[in-house]
Amino acid sequence: MKPNIKACGQAMVTALVNAVLAVTLMLLVEFAISGSFQIPEPYLWAGLLIWLVIFAGQFWRQRHLCKSCETDRSSSDHPQSESTL
Repeated sequence: MKPNIKACGQAMVTALVNAVLAVTLMLLVEFAISGSFQIPEPYLWAGLLIWLVIFAGQFWRQRHLCKSCETDRSSSDHPQSESTL
């Protein structure tokens, strides 16, 4: 369960940062075109969609990385001992 929570947290932060940057870029382009700082509703939906897609991809990636990292740790904690006689 712990790898899933860790992966979820990391994916959430990554997705949030990317979604905020994308919405900010859209608003800057809107300001350059129209000259006003109005936030159209489709931009918020686009930001939410961006967050969702990035979160899903990052969660899958981070969960895979956390599981492989734990597998590496557990195999190094229990090395096979060779008997020397």
